[in-house]
Amino acid sequence: MLVTMKSQEMQHVEHGFGPVWDADSRVLVLGSMPSPNSREAAFYYMHPQNRFWPAMAALFDEPVPEASAAARRDFALRHRFALWDVIASCDIAGASDSSIRNAVPNDLAPIIRASRITHVFTTGGKAAQLYRRLCAPRLVAAGIGMPMTPLPSTSPANARMRLPQLVEAYRAVAEACGMAG
Repeated sequence: MLVTMKSQEMQHVEHGFGPVWDADSRVLVLGSMPSPNSREAAFYYMHPQNRFWPAMAALFDEPVPEASAAARRDFALRHRFALWDVIASCDIAGASDSSIRNAVPNDLAPIIRASRITHVFTTGGKAAQLYRRLCAPRLVAAGIGMPMTPLPSTSPANARMRLPQLVEAYRAVAEACGMAG
């Protein structure tokens, strides 16, 4: 049986909302570019099947925060992790990281300098690749040496990893925040 997928057209996308961080943030968790669901909600990891928030809730031994930007922002800041994305704008088809072209990076230096961030974690292979290529050299040029750990994607497209495996992979984030449960 031949299965065909309706191809989505490339479109130029601006990130559309800023980072979540404060002066007490210890780590910076970077995705590639928000999904259409997240761009519509103007907040991170808002696709209903994305496992980011369930994984973080399990790590910090709390209920999954309600699906509102305010509740999730509070959760992140309370646990000292900042959220942003590698890309400020790009050409992309839907939510497909593999389709990303013409990526323009976010300038990470200002929030790293104004916080206690000592480690970057990237969510998914494309975010790690783009961080290494676009962000790390800019940080080095700004005099900021920053370790980065790539983590698996929590996207529903990453079906090979179940929630318990993601929780284990993300344990390093809670440890780096100094708040492992």
